[in-house]
Amino acid sequence: MKTNIIKASLSILVLFAFTGCKKDKEFKQVNVTEVSTLYAPDDARNIVLQNSSTASLFFEWEKSIAEDNGLVYYDVLFDKEDGDFSKPLYSVSADNNGISTSASVTHKVLNRIGALAGYKATQEGVLKWTVVASRGLVKVKSPQVRKINITMLSGIEAPVSLYLTGEATEGGADLSKAMAVKALAGGNEFEIYTRLTAGKTYTFVDSKTKVSRTFSVDAGGTTFKENATGGTVQKDGIYRVKLDFSASSVTVNEITKLDFFMCTPQKRNTLTYQGAGIWRVDNVVPDFTTNFGDDRYFFWMTIGGTEQKLGSVNKDNQPPSVKTGAYFNLVFYPTDKNQWDYSFKFPNRNIKTCSIIVNMSSDSEKNTHEIVF
Repeated sequence: MKTNIIKASLSILVLFAFTGCKKDKEFKQVNVTEVSTLYAPDDARNIVLQNSSTASLFFEWEKSIAEDNGLVYYDVLFDKEDGDFSKPLYSVSADNNGISTSASVTHKVLNRIGALAGYKATQEGVLKWTVVASRGLVKVKSPQVRKINITMLSGIEAPVSLYLTGEATEGGADLSKAMAVKALAGGNEFEIYTRLTAGKTYTFVDSKTKVSRTFSVDAGGTTFKENATGGTVQKDGIYRVKLDFSASSVTVNEITKLDFFMCTPQKRNTLTYQGAGIWRVDNVVPDFTTNFGDDRYFFWMTIGGTEQKLGSVNKDNQPPSVKTGAYFNLVFYPTDKNQWDYSFKFPNRNIKTCSIIVNMSSDSEKNTHEIVF
């Protein structure tokens, strides 16, 4: 009997302990007061945005109070001039991991927000801003709203990385299959060689996993904006797309032909597009019989309706001792029509047949080619 009494007492203690812990761990919402005063910047302040990475605008507001006197978190919301913040254009967390009553917002971010509002490079525009105080699930928007008048930068802030996605692209709308766009020297220009399908849209995004910025080519095909509208092409084809963020400009040129060209016999072989910026032709028979075994060659690419030379960085070359490497990198010479200048030489003159691969993919640091034998 004594044993049963002890067991019962223990069971009651465990039950009280469990219910006590459960009660302690119940979630309680904590109310916060609204931010009643905005301090800076002054309402309707004029800001000419600067391209410097250190240029910023200081935002400050009155403190909000939580009913338990705990931490309050803040976000600065931005919207169009006629917006009501129900779907803000952009949100910036306060400094010090969100708990400061201020935030320093860079001019480049303000320019990005201006682009989301539809303002073009160098254009003047108006943005509205307010502050949301929060604690857990409780969020309270300030009734106070101010405006800033901005003059946009001449270009768009370039992302660190850029990817091509959408139904018109080789990877389709599956973001995980988005194609990397090659960053060119300087970081403001990007380039991709790819197939696009007419009538369907494509966009450029800054990530394959968590997109924070989206860019679309305008209908005219010469400029682009930071929005998710999506661009289109009028014809199925292979295209070179080059974006210049410093000028918000873009060129979308169709590539209709790529030929391997042996200089002396003037013999051509047309390469076939394989996908992902790669062309290939097989069973090429080099002609080393003309003009004492001359083995010079380069490429002709018809792009935007104009045939352009793709050749070596050097005007004259010796035969290479390797089959891959910097020797085989390709450079455009848009106006050079000389039959021999900037030509390559074969790595082996005893080749009977070979395959030729031109690699202009974004996975390759440089546009290059390979003679496979």
